[in-house]
Amino acid sequence: MVNSLRRSVLRNFGLKLMSLILAIGLWLAVSHDPPAEVEHSVPIEFLHFPDNLEMASESVPQARVRLRGPERLIHGVRPTDIHVEIDLTGTKAGERTFDLTAQQVREPRDVKVVQIVPGQFRMTFDMRLTRQVEVRPRVIGNFAPGLRIARVVADPAVIAITGPRQRVEAVETAMTDPIDATGDVDRATFTSHAYVSDPLIQVVHPGPIRVTVIMEKAPSSSGGL
Repeated sequence: MVNSLRRSVLRNFGLKLMSLILAIGLWLAVSHDPPAEVEHSVPIEFLHFPDNLEMASESVPQARVRLRGPERLIHGVRPTDIHVEIDLTGTKAGERTFDLTAQQVREPRDVKVVQIVPGQFRMTFDMRLTRQVEVRPRVIGNFAPGLRIARVVADPAVIAITGPRQRVEAVETAMTDPIDATGDVDRATFTSHAYVSDPLIQVVHPGPIRVTVIMEKAPSSSGGL
């Protein structure tokens, strides 16, 4: 029994001794690694976004997250290693206030969240709306004497836009980029793009707009005696 135990202890004794030395060295390194702090600014991530909901706030806040941990680890933490997550399950249209705590942060192992700024933030949400609006060409230029614009035709004449309901409802038309028709004496077709100024509204199927400018003779202003 004793001999068997002795053989078991002495078997691969060199490897066992080396493992013990490495383990002690690692423990000493960790125990003498002073704590350090680092701060990163990271985007707030929204999970489980309801399908029929849109953000009606133009700016989405970022979070400043301060982490503490062993110095050897803390300086290796990158912003992409930190995730500030807000669960939007059940969120409805209107203003909503969200708390930011360490529970909303996913951070690397062996580091700790000690501060997150802001502690709260507010966002506005609205139902999604998609509707069609008229495309209004914007024609500029200098024309020959006696000529004027008779008609301007946009193809397509309407486009679909989508976004937060109240903001989509406020849009009357989509303007094209300026079209310079200088020198046009009869009919000319140009390619442009439709533009909606509200940054929260998207054109559903963006594409070129063909604008045809048709000229005509202006009626004479002279009269007979």
